[in-house]
Parts: sequence; C-alpha cells; structure tokens
Amino acid sequence: MNDTVLPAGAGPRRRGVRTGLLAATVALVVAAGMLVVSMRQADAATTAGIDVSHHQGGIGWSAVRSAGTQFVYIKATEGVSFTDPRFDANYIAATRAGVVRGAYHFALPDRSSGATQADFLVGNGGAWSADSRTLPAAVDLEYNPYGATCYGLSQARMRGWITSFLDRYRSRTGRYAVIYTTTNWWKTCTGNYSGYASRHPLWLARYASSAGTLPAGWSFYTFWQYTSTGSVGGVSGRVDRDHFNGARTRLIALANNTA
Repeated sequence: MNDTVLPAGAGPRRRGVRTGLLAATVALVVAAGMLVVSMRQADAATTAGIDVSHHQGGIGWSAVRSAGTQFVYIKATEGVSFTDPRFDANYIAATRAGVVRGAYHFALPDRSSGATQADFLVGNGGAWSADSRTLPAAVDLEYNPYGATCYGLSQARMRGWITSFLDRYRSRTGRYAVIYTTTNWWKTCTGNYSGYASRHPLWLARYASSAGTLPAGWSFYTFWQYTSTGSVGGVSGRVDRDHFNGARTRLIALANNTA
C-alpha cells in the first residue's frame, strides 16, 4: 500500500500473481435448523478488484468499472496525522461508477495506540453503512518503511496493538475490520497468532502463482492482492490488483454484513 520495498525474503506488501487455482467452495449444510456455511480454497468464482492511493493520481472510474473491476480499497489514513489527499475524490467517483468500495488505514504501531488510529480512520472515511456498497475498512499491517522492523514492538505488544485497533473499530462501526498482511510479516511480528481468524477477513498480499501458506488460523483468504504491477483501464501506470474469494453476490453480502 505504501510504495516501499520489503526486506529480502519478506514477501510483497499487498501484491501477488493472478491465478485461477485458488478461490472458494461454499458447502451449505442444514443441521438442526441452522445454515452452516463452509468456505475453503478450491476452484470457484472470484471477483476482480484493485486498491489505490494518491500515488495513482487521477483515476477514470467509469473506465475502471467498464474494464471489469467491481471493488476497490482506497487509502484513507496513515498513522495519526496523514489523510490521503485523493481519498474523497476517489471514494465519491468510485461510488458513482458502481464500484463497491472500502477504506484502508496504513498502520504505524509505534506512533500511538491501536484505538487512537482506529478512531482516526473512522473519522476520516473509514466508517461503515449498510448500503450494499461499503466494505468494512482494512488495517494495513506490513514492514515499517520508516524505521525498526515490526515498529520496535515485541510480538506480544504487536498483538496488543492490533487487538486495540480491531476492538475500537468494531465498537465504532459494528463491523470486524479486514486485516491486510503477508504471511511473513504475520509470523515475524505477531508470532503467527491465530486469534483473529474466526472473525476478521484476511486480505493476503502475495505475488506468486498461488496464495501459498496463509497466516495461522485462516483456512482461506477473503481478498488476495496478487500483483503490484497490474494495469486497468482508467488508471495511468501500475496498480495493485486483487481478487475477492467468491462471486459478486458474496461481495455484496460482505458489504452488507449478511455474509
């Protein structure tokens, strides 16, 4: 999301390679009057998306939608003071073009508490409403582009920071935030913690021919950023491209909190 290079072997930051090998199989089981939905990696439908920030400059959103892009995550905030200067324009124009959209926050865990940064996100574009077009916001967790690896935090302190962010976002919006990360970062900086996987959608960054090994606890990804060097009509230059792990109807269900 932030255009920096990760340490060697660290893997990509919100990037990857297109594939048709991984997606979602949804098995519907009715038992004791309850509908149980099980998803796993398999051959199934995926839905095309991108993620953008001010680095992409002006975007022709009608052309983006005409090119088949159905969702976008747009950078809203970073740390405790930066708001993306193109967020408002991108968010409004994407909406008018019929692109399902959500906001993301680039986390700087050494600058403030997670709760403080969640409040900053919610107050600057990251809120949520049940309107069939607003995805839950994402927290972007990746290697520190400005200083110490893992922001100088121990694995325990990093887990505490993430919990603080997620809990505050949940209390402010009623939604479970999406977690954007790489498996390498997650292992290095959280100790491969599995405690968020049952509730928080995973947005995996990996630029390879498959999504590969997922962080602990997640049995499937919800979003996969598979390249940082994609091209899409309406965007000048390279852009991050993503898959949603399912058909558009499931994407809308996630947006409406009915998934």
